[in-house]
Amino acid sequence: MATKPTTYTDAGVDIDSATRATDKIKELARRTFNERTLSEIGSFGGMFDGAFPKLIQPVLVASADGVGTKLKVAFATGIHNTVGRDLVNHCVNDILVQGARPLFFLDYIATGRLSPETVADVVAGIAEGCRENGCVLLGGETAEMPGFYAEGEYDVAGFIVGVVDRERIIDGKLISPGDVLLALPSVGLHTNGYSLARKLFFEVAGYNVNTQLEPVGATVGETLLQQHKSYLRQLEGLLDSGTIKGLAHITGGGLTDNIPRILPEGTAVQIDKDSWPVLRIFTLMQEIGNVAESEMYRTFNMGIGMVIACAEADAGSIKTHFSEQGERCYEIGRVIEGRQEVTIA
Repeated sequence: MATKPTTYTDAGVDIDSATRATDKIKELARRTFNERTLSEIGSFGGMFDGAFPKLIQPVLVASADGVGTKLKVAFATGIHNTVGRDLVNHCVNDILVQGARPLFFLDYIATGRLSPETVADVVAGIAEGCRENGCVLLGGETAEMPGFYAEGEYDVAGFIVGVVDRERIIDGKLISPGDVLLALPSVGLHTNGYSLARKLFFEVAGYNVNTQLEPVGATVGETLLQQHKSYLRQLEGLLDSGTIKGLAHITGGGLTDNIPRILPEGTAVQIDKDSWPVLRIFTLMQEIGNVAESEMYRTFNMGIGMVIACAEADAGSIKTHFSEQGERCYEIGRVIEGRQEVTIA
């Protein structure tokens, strides 16, 4: 029998720390609010004005994701204010491929022992990502779970809701042989392939996060924490134009597994691997681990973050759209007849 009263703190949960973290989160979240936000952080549920008078048939599009073992790099470097932004951008891209603009975002952060400062850093990145994408940080959950996570570690997940007019949905159904594939470049690995990347750098090569990668011009930590880019701003202006037949966000599974997700029956894709500059980080990893080319293209984005399928007649105007923004765009392949597969030639 206990000789003194046992508290929640004795079990490893510090309610005072949770309160301090929540206070910081409220301040960060309010900076993302707009006129459609109808509730405060701390409510049991977040409220958002669901009227869309400018849309004929509004369709809500929702998605959820995380940033995988990229978090391990954040733990090793002690840099926690970038993975939250990555999380938002990843989720934005996932609904963007259907033509949806983001409305609001919710997060979930779980840790063994809550550090208000670390949580505030993560949420600061989330709030920054929301502001950049015109998205409200409407709510979330912070869970302290003693014994469940290693000391100093945490997990984070994001949930996003956006909207698109039914007649403007981009679903790939009109993709046909002869169409062109255009590609927007990535910024490093984004948030996929980190289990293999960490094995290559930290186990095979024996590097640490502070090791300077001369071919890249940055440390391992800096290179692996490069942002996951959002393509919302670049694609704004094209989403309602009717020129985009399909969009594929290149995440886990790379080009070979993500492009087939938008291909209709009877079509396939042939990609010219020499049509864009593969980032040096990818060739370096391939050299370190003698990784097969097929494994590289199935695991990593290889320097491409978003793929656009369009009619050949529209490719020129789409390229002009990006060049006027100072954005790079590469023509990387064609749609051919086939069985919803990708060939990299």
